[in-house]
Amino acid sequence: MTHPLTRVRELPPVLPVLVVIALLALPIGPGGDGGAGPADAVSALAVLYCVLRLLRERRRPLSGTAAVLLGLPVIGLAVAAMGASSAGAGLTGMGRYLQIFVLVPAAVLLLIRGRGDFRLLAWAFVGLALWQGTVGVHQFLTGTGASYQGEEIRAVGTFGAQDVMGMATVVSFGLVCAVGLTLGQTPVRHRAVAAACALALLVPLALSFSRGAWIATVVTIVVQFMLAGLGRALKVGAVVAALGVILVGGFGVGSAMLQERVDSITQVTDAPDQSVTDRYTMWAAAVGMWREHPLNGVGLKGFPEHRDAHAALSLSAGSDTEGAGSGFRKQPLLSPHNMYLLVLAEQGLIGLLALAGGWLALLVCGLRRLVRVRRAGPGLDCALVACGLLAWQLTDFAYADIGGTSTVLTAVCFGLAAWWALGSGDTEEPAGPEAPVREPAEKAAVR
Repeated sequence: MTHPLTRVRELPPVLPVLVVIALLALPIGPGGDGGAGPADAVSALAVLYCVLRLLRERRRPLSGTAAVLLGLPVIGLAVAAMGASSAGAGLTGMGRYLQIFVLVPAAVLLLIRGRGDFRLLAWAFVGLALWQGTVGVHQFLTGTGASYQGEEIRAVGTFGAQDVMGMATVVSFGLVCAVGLTLGQTPVRHRAVAAACALALLVPLALSFSRGAWIATVVTIVVQFMLAGLGRALKVGAVVAALGVILVGGFGVGSAMLQERVDSITQVTDAPDQSVTDRYTMWAAAVGMWREHPLNGVGLKGFPEHRDAHAALSLSAGSDTEGAGSGFRKQPLLSPHNMYLLVLAEQGLIGLLALAGGWLALLVCGLRRLVRVRRAGPGLDCALVACGLLAWQLTDFAYADIGGTSTVLTAVCFGLAAWWALGSGDTEEPAGPEAPVREPAEKAAVR
């Protein structure tokens, strides 16, 4: 009979990360502000679990390269925290940045022991996206979603009207993972299931009416197709395009509103709506803050405090949110909705170079390993998922920043990308003590 402790040891080390992903399927209470939630609390426990596991196994925590790239943001954060308006704001902001860009990604990197664990997390992303997408489509069909053009039809999943980007982000992550799994070299049955999931996720992504998520997803999928090889990309791309037209256009799923939303992407300079005007105004305000404090910025959590002094009069008082179980609410504009400009304004050039420099280095390392794997060796699906998630996030950061319940998934994405770029991305079996210990060839020969 198997001892209970043995069964516990057989559980995948990434189980805490799976719990973090699963908790994002839970609904947010009516009137929730979309801030930190249960998943964030469990992510802290996952970091603690990783530390305890390293101590028990007496493993080296991180390679030198991984420690440098993941630790770079600490420099800018420390400087910006000292320049914050209050000690509380500095500590709160630094804790959030460390969670998303340092601690949780490092824990995910260390808890993944092979491509099997990586694929498990990728399929978890797909499963979460399917659930949130199903809720979102139901909201559109029944008129119980967030308010959009006077109708409560915007698909927001369980995240509510205060976090309209939550479902779009989750569905985009799932779609990117599904495309990467489809373009890999796994068994045909697995690739077929992944392709079906990718096609199904096109509908809720469209019904999210999120222009930023659309742009980031299209850019990422094109990059994934190109990285997978021209022949494979043409075949899969033709099928996805044809079925996507049938699903979205053929059935008339919100076709008029979708066409209007798509057209608005090309009208952001000619006739922008109020949301685009607000975004441009806040971008200009962020640049103004940076010009006054070019090296270290205005300090963590300092954008709302300095916004009005740098914003034009065209900035509105806030965005109107309603529906999906919540009443009308004026949501204040507390960030520029551009991660790069937010970091530039609050942390200056020091913080931006530290954060963005680390992200760019991860992308370069990941692409280099992907090229080697595509030529010879398994793991192409993991490479496409990791590089795809990182490419999506870096593209989306041009239209969004951290904030909301789904932000913890950003940390998991950076962890997956770091494992592929810096970890043992070539291994299939776990690298921990569960793996069989192989004796050196010399000892085996002597024996």
